[in-house]
Amino acid sequence: MNGFERRRNGKIEQIFQAANLLFSQHGYQNVSVNEVAEQAGVSPATIYNYFGTKEKLAAAMLRYWMDKQLDRYRDILASEETFLEKTKHIMTLEARNVKGLTEELKQASSAERAGLALDMERYAEEQLADFFRQYVEIGKQEGYIRKEQSDEGMAMYFAMYQNELARLWAEQQGRDMGAYIDQLVGMFFYGLVGKRA
Repeated sequence: MNGFERRRNGKIEQIFQAANLLFSQHGYQNVSVNEVAEQAGVSPATIYNYFGTKEKLAAAMLRYWMDKQLDRYRDILASEETFLEKTKHIMTLEARNVKGLTEELKQASSAERAGLALDMERYAEEQLADFFRQYVEIGKQEGYIRKEQSDEGMAMYFAMYQNELARLWAEQQGRDMGAYIDQLVGMFFYGLVGKRA
């Protein structure tokens, strides 16, 4: 990366941090591009040149944030943890992420929410599918996932747990989720019946 790219990436990072701070404090609807620019220490023209509109800035921030989360998940997958530990770690992070996204999306208009939801669906199709295939393959190699289990079936099963974790996380409002996560991870792998002999 040359000096120009480093400076550009640095400015984009500043803009994302400033926008995130202001959006979380005042709500997306109540923050202008000029306010983001002032907080980031750049001109409004810089934001318009990089993103075009406030809506595109929000979409780029979401994608950037999702990239960072996916990097964290990939690091977990590549770690020396057991597959059970990796799953618990990923489920815990995902529950927090879904809760955070839900809170952020509440502040957007219904049209903006629909646009961001579409962006997240596209991202999932483009980026998460490969990660999920790797996750399932590791689980099959380590004997935690049946070899004949389809990727589609696993994706649906994982989505059910992701949704339930997000609901539980929201209800617990910061209380210790360790016991819930342990129970759900056990059920994720062994169902209600328990380990097979």
